[in-house]
Amino acid sequence: MTLSKHWAAVLDDYVIDLAWSPDGSTLAAASAAGGITLFDAATGTVRQVLSGHADGVNCLAWRPVGRVLRDEPCPAAARPEDSPYLLVSGGQDGFVRFWSGETGQRVAETKLGTAWVEHLAWMPLTGSQPSTLNPHLLYASAGRKLFALKADGSIAHAFPDAPKTISALAARPDGTACAAACFGSVCIWDTGNFTAQKEYSYGSAILALTWSPDGRWLVAGCQDNAVHLWAPAEDLELHMSGYEAKLQELSFSPDSKWLATGGGRDACVWDCSGPGPADREPLLLPHKERVCAVAFQHDHSTVATGAADGEFCLWAPTHRKPLVAEVKLPSPPTRFAWRRDDSLLAVGSEKGAVFVFEFS
Repeated sequence: MTLSKHWAAVLDDYVIDLAWSPDGSTLAAASAAGGITLFDAATGTVRQVLSGHADGVNCLAWRPVGRVLRDEPCPAAARPEDSPYLLVSGGQDGFVRFWSGETGQRVAETKLGTAWVEHLAWMPLTGSQPSTLNPHLLYASAGRKLFALKADGSIAHAFPDAPKTISALAARPDGTACAAACFGSVCIWDTGNFTAQKEYSYGSAILALTWSPDGRWLVAGCQDNAVHLWAPAEDLELHMSGYEAKLQELSFSPDSKWLATGGGRDACVWDCSGPGPADREPLLLPHKERVCAVAFQHDHSTVATGAADGEFCLWAPTHRKPLVAEVKLPSPPTRFAWRRDDSLLAVGSEKGAVFVFEFS
């Protein structure tokens, strides 16, 4: 396995988010200054510069269209909101904006209030195509408010206000539920009838949420230096504490067995098979400074980890010698984004640099 630099670019500010288009031909990069740049995956040339959000952009999300890989064309669409290349951004101005990834045109926008739009989560389709009974919905949060939006920007449903500001969203991989967290609680909303499936209390702030790919585990990274797991179908709840710092970095392996976390100078990889990780020792992937980003590949077992000193590494956790590659960046990484075919890894940094590495 080899890692080589494919191309690099520089934004005007800290890299807030990175997102690959469904076919992997375009990388969207958002800077803290509020702009969004679309790069050609093959060359790194700028395809479009979107106006974004004047007060700052917080998050990006391409509408998923199923398993579309590089060099596979997406079907044409009669209306902009039906285009498979639909990019959505959330901003500090309270807007959700919908963009054509092909033309850069803003095709719709929705004002969710005065609070920042900090979290976006497209629901995976439960069938092969959207329909009246199974629309392609985007969940978006702003402050205590949570909305389900259609692809044309119209509101499909407004949920009851959360007790506190919503701090994380996570779509269940089968598209049947969306989990929303705030200080002291997590609610799992049914995406079919918009009712609460489960509600869990937690005695601290929740900073990150993710589902395992098989939908068994819902995992929270927490302010109190801990990771908390629920298995909703089994009424099972697990807790691992003792991290060096608050925990915001979470990523599952594609087979749902391994959970990688930050929260200290070592990335921890937990075995979540069977009864779960609570009474097991994690595999430690060492760094010299605090881990600030982790990301497993989509279909393979390689995981990327990055630290506050600018070091980032690729690991194969199940191998006897797990370290695959090591790179030193000029500034700490802020985001990792694997392309859907796992051949390219995009890395954003605090100083605004975007690096794309080829992995083979």
